[in-house]
Amino acid sequence: MSRIGNKILSLPKGVELKCEKGLVTVKGPKGTMTQPIDVDMSITIEDGTVTVKRPTEQKRHKSLHGLTRALVSNMITGVSEGFKREMELVGVGYRVSNTGNLVEMSVGYSHPIVFAIPSELKVETVTEKGQNPKIILTGSDLQLLGQICAKFRSFKSPEPFKGKGIKFVGEVIRRKAGKAAGKK
Repeated sequence: MSRIGNKILSLPKGVELKCEKGLVTVKGPKGTMTQPIDVDMSITIEDGTVTVKRPTEQKRHKSLHGLTRALVSNMITGVSEGFKREMELVGVGYRVSNTGNLVEMSVGYSHPIVFAIPSELKVETVTEKGQNPKIILTGSDLQLLGQICAKFRSFKSPEPFKGKGIKFVGEVIRRKAGKAAGKK
């Protein structure tokens, strides 16, 4: 029994969903998204609600059931409200700036890192005195947003001794004592 797959989705006002031959298309105020899905899964739309059904109880169909429902849910949320992720650069001398969708950051290497953001996402950088520099990413595609955040994090992942690196705002880094603490 798939708990996620059996949940019923509600369509907000202004959002249209079409499903034909393994391709789901969702239109809303923030744009249009398409996602290929398995042809075995059936999606029904009735009175502003969306239901995902699986044909059999096979393991493959059970695993695709929850996945399909989650993908459709993320598409509906993305085109109606959108998604937002905030990341901060923690470290002395770490800086970030952007010109359009081109992000340039200095995170302790001998050269600055220049990264081009896809046009589907919007990027904003905030640098306030006394605060860590922030990168704010917004968009309607949750998969793409997560992938770009993971790429940023891979440039300088947070380390457990001093906590320096690129992390999400509000994320707690588990700290280690270091070798000086063992000698006392």
